[in-house]
Amino acid sequence: MRKDLVSEIAESTQLLRTAAKAADEKLGTDIIGLDVSSTLYITDAFLIVSADNERQIGAVIDAIEQEVQLVHDRTPLRREGRGGDWVLLDFGEIVVHVFSAEQREYYALERLWKDVPVIDLQLPEPGSDT
Repeated sequence: MRKDLVSEIAESTQLLRTAAKAADEKLGTDIIGLDVSSTLYITDAFLIVSADNERQIGAVIDAIEQEVQLVHDRTPLRREGRGGDWVLLDFGEIVVHVFSAEQREYYALERLWKDVPVIDLQLPEPGSDT
């Protein structure tokens, strides 16, 4: 594997983990990272997060944007959404999806991308105090 490609993948993974940590701290749930780099040429990974309501979706998105800006000096290239039940942040190397439970089930991204590797986000286990 090319050295620059390895470096790019490591950077994408760190960006993904920063976003996941921010989502977790705002009580986003069922957080999963998917490595889509071998399937899509437009991005390396997806971060998928659920939130209980429109207000929490906004809080999770705001926290992700702030933390990624702080740690990586990056802002989204694009922000899209459908009302208050789904928001997408496109950072180039990663794409973040924050869904209500209903929309997450409807779009079923995990089922659609079931054959790609899951990325270890290095988040504390649910219910742990760490």
